[in-house]
Amino acid sequence: MAGRISDDDIALVRERSPIADVVGEYVQLRNAGGGNLKGLCPFHEEKSPSFNVTPARGMYYCFGCSEGGDVISFLQRIDALTFAESVERLAGRAGVQLRYEQGGYVPGRQQGERSRLIEAHKAAAEFYVSQLTSPEAAVARKFLSERGFERADADHFGVGYAPNEWEALSRHLMGRGFGVQELIKGGLAREGRRGPIDRFRGRLIWPIRDITGDVIGFGARKLHESDDGPKYLNTPESPIYHKSSVLYGVDLAKREISKRSQAVVVEGYTDVMALHLAGVPTAVATCGTAFGEDHIKVLRRILFDQGQGEVIFTFDGDSAGQKAALRAFQDEQKFVTQTFVAVQPDGLDPCDLRVQKGDAAVRDLVASREPLFAFAIRNVIGRYDTSTNEGRLAALDAVVPVVGSIKDPTLRKMYTVDVDRWLGIMDESLVSARVAEVAARPAEPRARTKAAAPMDPVARLELEALKLAIQRPALLGPEFDVLGAGAFTVPEHAALFALVASCGGTAAGGPGGRQWVETLLAAASEDLRPLLTRLAVDPVKVETNVEERYGMAVLAKLQEVTVGRQLDALKATMQRLNPVDQVADYNRMFAELVALEQQRRVLRERAAGA
Repeated sequence: MAGRISDDDIALVRERSPIADVVGEYVQLRNAGGGNLKGLCPFHEEKSPSFNVTPARGMYYCFGCSEGGDVISFLQRIDALTFAESVERLAGRAGVQLRYEQGGYVPGRQQGERSRLIEAHKAAAEFYVSQLTSPEAAVARKFLSERGFERADADHFGVGYAPNEWEALSRHLMGRGFGVQELIKGGLAREGRRGPIDRFRGRLIWPIRDITGDVIGFGARKLHESDDGPKYLNTPESPIYHKSSVLYGVDLAKREISKRSQAVVVEGYTDVMALHLAGVPTAVATCGTAFGEDHIKVLRRILFDQGQGEVIFTFDGDSAGQKAALRAFQDEQKFVTQTFVAVQPDGLDPCDLRVQKGDAAVRDLVASREPLFAFAIRNVIGRYDTSTNEGRLAALDAVVPVVGSIKDPTLRKMYTVDVDRWLGIMDESLVSARVAEVAARPAEPRARTKAAAPMDPVARLELEALKLAIQRPALLGPEFDVLGAGAFTVPEHAALFALVASCGGTAAGGPGGRQWVETLLAAASEDLRPLLTRLAVDPVKVETNVEERYGMAVLAKLQEVTVGRQLDALKATMQRLNPVDQVADYNRMFAELVALEQQRRVLRERAAGA
């Protein structure tokens, strides 16, 4: 059993793993002011960005789904890793050699499952590349050459060759210290009667990488007539490979997709290569499965999808390609950005198009894109003989559900006009009435969500004071520490105040920063950590040059609220006294009342003048 990773090494991994860099490999982040970054949350569906990253404190928090934490917990959450696996992955990225307690560091043994499988796939990819120059791989080199790919192109994409042997890769990897079960679990081999059998044999190999560049699987193309397997064979589902969310080429394309606000979705590995080499470096492909909801989530995060970009689907011109385009239509409205279809009229896929007509033709194909709604509508209309009234009416009945499903009412109306024109009915009111009837049908019932009640102003004030105590403790000073937990009306807020006090109060926090937040997190209960994380990331929305006055104002307002509660309690007590029979008590309380009123007046002036 692996020992526990040294606390000092964990701290070093955090220090050397800038959260903006790590999160930025999964989410397109943009400046949100005040040293904060913002992007679309990778953990839930949203149209407006509510996912915040605060590099200065090494924290992230989503104000939409309440997910938050540090760089280690981010990797745990997004890649389904254990804590140790997440630390190990970051350590490898940062060049930190980890030490394990209870036995010390043992290379190759004390590592998480994911790390081991990633290492095995990296070694496998290197093996396949080395085999591409072998005499046996001449058929693979010919395949690439016939499709316009040179050796440098193969190297760029990491293309390799799997020897046509039962256990060539298995022998190589076991010689590198990997076990049989690791090869089987990762999908690199399967169980044979006499040991592991390579999954890929006698095939051209493409490494499939995740968004960070780690090899997590392979795609393999049949080359030999004697191979009775499918034309393309892919890695099966494994702890590191999930085909529903994998996009081939995303590691190479992510920066260009973000920069150009464009993603081009193609159908095959050679198509991705062809588009990149032709000057369209935003191309990606699904791996042996239809483009689906999880693929959309990946692209939306990279695109920072708020409506300004475009996703272009390129499909073969045959019937299968047409069906694929119509399947994509079903998911179109899960994007905020615009979606298009680019189909080559002569049926050539991008790879063949590049070979026959050159790079410019590939770029022209992408440039000739047609809105996906228009493509889907025209495709339906094309199935009918619109030269007759009967045919036009049948086409209208078939296309109305497509138009009626468009959520944007303005866009729906515009396509209604187009349908009337494309069918040649010349009766826009007739078409509009039919579309309106479909659009008005009630949607499938959805689970109702309880609306969040607006937060009480006092609770908001308490949160703002606590936020400053976490982010800018020096702005509050010892006056905050003497408030006491009783100054907070919400139990969770009172508990957080007590936590700050138990860690030394604002004096211990000093200017704030990562070390102070980590101190608080280490002492916090599991129930309190989400709120602490949220307040550590939520921006202090005030200019830097007035932060000190702002801190004084927040503190004065909170003190004023506390004094106000004391006044209310004192007045209630005085109302129950008899001023004649209990004159001494009454006079003492009256003096307290005057003093508290004076204190409240001073606090109000301080809050107003701060």
